[in-house]
Amino acid sequence: MRYRVLNKNREFTRAYSRGKSFVHPLLVTYVVKTRTKKLRVGITSSKKIGNAVARNRARRVIRAAMAAQLPPDAGSWDIVFVARGRTAASKSWQLEKVMRRQLIAAGVLAPQDPENAGHTP
Repeated sequence: MRYRVLNKNREFTRAYSRGKSFVHPLLVTYVVKTRTKKLRVGITSSKKIGNAVARNRARRVIRAAMAAQLPPDAGSWDIVFVARGRTAASKSWQLEKVMRRQLIAAGVLAPQDPENAGHTP
């Protein structure tokens, strides 16, 4: 596995309070720089998303987009992805574009040159 999982409430609370947030109708991303050399990721979806089927689909779509976007050497970050109402109805490629823009804005990913735009290594 290329990243560790955030699973303690205090880890999520730290990301919400100290992290920088990036908002889009499909996804909210909180990013915090850490001292550890490991990338840690958490995914949340509240009951506002819908029933259990919709929440699980939202998490699954986020995980698929995350697998395509996060490099194995992303560095020492805590990242929390929060599903929005439209996340469950979207496709993973749509979420990949949003996630990439948010991670570049946060400084987790390096900006891509225009001639290779759309091609992930």
